[in-house]
Amino acid sequence: MAARFFLGWSFFILFLSTVPQTCCDEVQFQAGHSATSMSLGTSAAEQRYLLYDVNPPEGFNLRRDVYIRMASLLKTLQKTSNWVLVLPPWGRLYHWQSPDIHQIRIPWAEFFDLKSLDQNIHVIEYEDFLAESGGPFIEQVYVLQGYAEGWKEGTWEEKVDQRPCIDQLMYSEDRNGYYRGWFWGYEETRGHNVTCLSVQGSASVIAAMLLKNTTARSIMLDRAENLLHDHYGGKDYWDTRRSMVFAKHLRVIGDEFRAKVLQSNDNADKTIFHEDWKKVKGKPGPALGGPYLAAHLRRKDFIWGHREDVPSLRKAADEIHKLLKKLKLNKVFVATDADQEDLQELRKQIPEMVRFEPTWEELELFKDGGVAIIDQWICAHARYFIGTSVSTFSFRIHEEREILGFEPKTTYNRFCGDKEKNCEQPTHWKIVY
Repeated sequence: MAARFFLGWSFFILFLSTVPQTCCDEVQFQAGHSATSMSLGTSAAEQRYLLYDVNPPEGFNLRRDVYIRMASLLKTLQKTSNWVLVLPPWGRLYHWQSPDIHQIRIPWAEFFDLKSLDQNIHVIEYEDFLAESGGPFIEQVYVLQGYAEGWKEGTWEEKVDQRPCIDQLMYSEDRNGYYRGWFWGYEETRGHNVTCLSVQGSASVIAAMLLKNTTARSIMLDRAENLLHDHYGGKDYWDTRRSMVFAKHLRVIGDEFRAKVLQSNDNADKTIFHEDWKKVKGKPGPALGGPYLAAHLRRKDFIWGHREDVPSLRKAADEIHKLLKKLKLNKVFVATDADQEDLQELRKQIPEMVRFEPTWEELELFKDGGVAIIDQWICAHARYFIGTSVSTFSFRIHEEREILGFEPKTTYNRFCGDKEKNCEQPTHWKIVY
């Protein structure tokens, strides 16, 4: 059956999460040269801003992965000079399809704890960048791309070069010589210069160019997903990942749902959460988890995009029933993007199913991204989790459970396709402190 959850303090959260919009006239301002910024002194003059964006079709959880790559790049830049990472506002993602809800220009504070992020690297919201830099201008935009000639097997090398643009630019020059683009829904934002760079390698491969080849104070890397991780799965990776603490108001909603619907709480589940991620160095094993099974069942584009390793609803239901019996549990929390027809079928086949189903008011408040985080938080606290193959949504839950201290065997599991012969389970990426 489905469980509905009502909130008593929605308007309070809405008040706290309201962010003023900044708009500046391109004739009146130049990047980095406002009265405000000029009065901040030498340290402000030396401040440089790194901005970035990702290919529009990429989803919420892949973008979280790109943030980790950008954090590594910023750490490299900070060894030489004073840089800050400007957090790209959220919005207009493919999977955020709830109608009649404003879902652009969303600041990171609505989804993540900024203080926690800032303990790892210096970050600011885009609105703060506008206030500090003196207007909606980005001095240099680099569009990252691959090499037109590709690369030959056995000759991989990390490199970056200024090259002609391979694809048509998503920027157009206006009558004043500035470049217009998407810029996260900020129509007033302009770029001074747009250049294409062919890149091959980890995020920090581009550091030398940013430090030596341009004096621009504000630099944006568009299509930042073209840069790879510096050290995937290492201490630097996990420091950044651990710093990505969900916003407190979303965690509170998830915890209240766990308590009221799933009889789950941190003390009984041995999943004690510490607000300061730097003070937590747990080992796999202590976490027990709540008395429920959690499943992430990806549908929609995965049905045709990954047909071989995505199960039918019947196959998924059979696997869930087997696990419930094996684990001696009587409830399963299901996170899914299934449409209404599939949901009705799931309810018939899995009467033990519960879901977090927000009211329209709650959805408007938390938005699709916030609801996804609440789903992940609840899944992360389950006695046992099973996810979907190659889904970044499931990957992020794996990491959250690793941070909480669950045994790997209760975390790194996935559904198998109906006809899949070799159902390889997810790799265990052990946390590094």
